[in-house]
Amino acid sequence: MKKNLFGIVLILFSGFFIISCNSILNKKIIQPNIIIIYTDDLGYGDVSAYKKGTLNTPNIDKLANEGIRFNNGYSSSATCSPSRYALLTGTYPWRNPRAKIITGGSLIIDTTEMTIPKILKTQGYHTGIVGKWHLGLGSGKINYNSNISPGPNQIGFDYSHIMADTQDRVPCVYIENGDVINLDQNDPIEVNFFHQKENNDYGLPTGLKNPELTTMKWHHGHNGSIVNGVPRIGYMKGGEKARWSDIDMADHFLKKAQDYIKKNKENPFFLYYTLQQPHVPRTPHPRFEGKSGMGPRGDAIIEADWCVGEFYKTLESEGILDNTLIIFSSDNGPVLNDGYYDDAVEKLGDHTPSGGLRGGKYSLFEAGTKVPFIAYWKGKIKPGVSNKIISQIDLFNSISSIVGTDYRSKDGIDFSNLIINNQGKGRQELILEATTRTAYRNGDWVMIPPYNGPAIGPNVKIELGNSTDFKLYNLKEDPSQKTNLSKKEPEKLEEMISSFVKIRGENF
Repeated sequence: MKKNLFGIVLILFSGFFIISCNSILNKKIIQPNIIIIYTDDLGYGDVSAYKKGTLNTPNIDKLANEGIRFNNGYSSSATCSPSRYALLTGTYPWRNPRAKIITGGSLIIDTTEMTIPKILKTQGYHTGIVGKWHLGLGSGKINYNSNISPGPNQIGFDYSHIMADTQDRVPCVYIENGDVINLDQNDPIEVNFFHQKENNDYGLPTGLKNPELTTMKWHHGHNGSIVNGVPRIGYMKGGEKARWSDIDMADHFLKKAQDYIKKNKENPFFLYYTLQQPHVPRTPHPRFEGKSGMGPRGDAIIEADWCVGEFYKTLESEGILDNTLIIFSSDNGPVLNDGYYDDAVEKLGDHTPSGGLRGGKYSLFEAGTKVPFIAYWKGKIKPGVSNKIISQIDLFNSISSIVGTDYRSKDGIDFSNLIINNQGKGRQELILEATTRTAYRNGDWVMIPPYNGPAIGPNVKIELGNSTDFKLYNLKEDPSQKTNLSKKEPEKLEEMISSFVKIRGENF
C-alpha cells in the first residue's frame, strides 16, 4: 500500500514538475514582441486623439483610442539626440555631456552601457532599428566607404537600417549594419560640416552659392550641399548611386520595417521604428501633397499616419498583433519654421501643433517635451486614458520588468503596471531638458531656473524659457503657463529649487 501511495505521489509530482516547466516555457514563448514607433518633432496637438488640433490622424488615433492615451507623457528633452539617448538608456541626457544634437559626431552611447535592445537580447529577442538614428557613429571622423563602427549594432541591435543623422544633414544615404547601401567604391563619399576645420564645399553647388538650383529655399542654417534640390546642413561629395530619394523615404523605411517583422515573426522581436516625419525637410510623397491643406508639414504628418496604418495592417496580416506591445511617441515637441521656407507658418490655419501648450521644440516650456505618448496591445491593454506623469526614460525599466529581467536604470521608474493595466501611480517628479538647460516638474508644479539667452528663438520664433528670474507655474490651474507664480508662492519656489538641486546638483 505504501509503495502504491509512493508511486502515486511520484507520478503526481512528476506531472506537476512537467506542467510547471511547460508553464515557464509557455511564458517565455508568449513574451510580447515590442515595437517603439518614434516620430520626429510631432507635437502634443498633432495627434487628433488628443482633441487639441484640427489635423486628422485616424491610424495613430486607433492606437490611442484602443490603448492607453497618456495625457502627461514626456520625452526627456526638447531636442532629438538627447531624447533618443535617454529612451534607449533610461538615463537623463544632461548626465552625459556628449548627449547633445549630433551633426556628424561620434556615437554618444558607450558600447558598455546597458540599453533596451541589450536587455531584450538576454531574453532571446531579435532586435532591430529602422529609420532615423541621430546618436552618432564611429569614434572620430567617419569613413562612409567602409564598415562604420561603433553604431547601432554595437549597442544591442542585431539589425539596423538607418540614416546617420537627420534628413536635412549629409550624407544623404542609407546605412545597413554599418555599410552604406548601393555605394560605388569608385565614387567614394566625402563629408564635412560647418563646425569642422576643413569647412570644404568641394567646389560643388551649395544653397548659399547657388540658390537658383534649389527646389526648396533655405531660411536659416541649411545652405550646404544641394541633394535632390534640397540644400542641407554640411557638405557632401560622391556617393551618387547611394543617395536616397527624399519623397520615397517614408515608403522606404516602412517597407524595411514590414520586412523586418515578416522575417522575425516566429520569435520574440524588438523593433525601434523611427519615422523621419515631420522633421525638415518635409518631403511627403506626391500622393500626400495637399492632403492636409497645411502645406508640407501637415502633409508629412498625414503620410506618417498612413505609415502607422500600413504597418499595423502588416502586424495584423502576419497574425502577431495580439502578441505585440506598441509604444508610440515623439522625440520632442513641434516646430514650424526649422530652416526652410515651406509654408508651415503661413498655412497653419486653426491647427495648434503644441495643443495650446507654451513653447515648442528647443523650449523648456511644456510644449518642448510634453508629447503624444500611447501604449497599445490588442486584447491585453484595455482602452483608457491616463493623467499620470510618465517619461520615455521610464521605458527602460518598464520594458525590463515586462520581459522579466531585473535591469534598472538610475533615472527610470518601472511603470509596467501603468503601461499594461493603467494602474498605479505615475511620476511625482521629473527633470526636463532643452539644449542642456533643465527645468523641474513635481506634481502639478513646474519650475524653470533663470538662463541667459534670447527669450524667443530668433529663427524658429519659439519661446525658449530663458529669463533672468526663476519661473513657477501650477499646471493644474494654468496648463498654458501664462502666469508666473514665483513672487506669489516664494515658499513653493524654494521647495521646488531644493528638490531640483538634490537631483540636478548646484551647477544647473
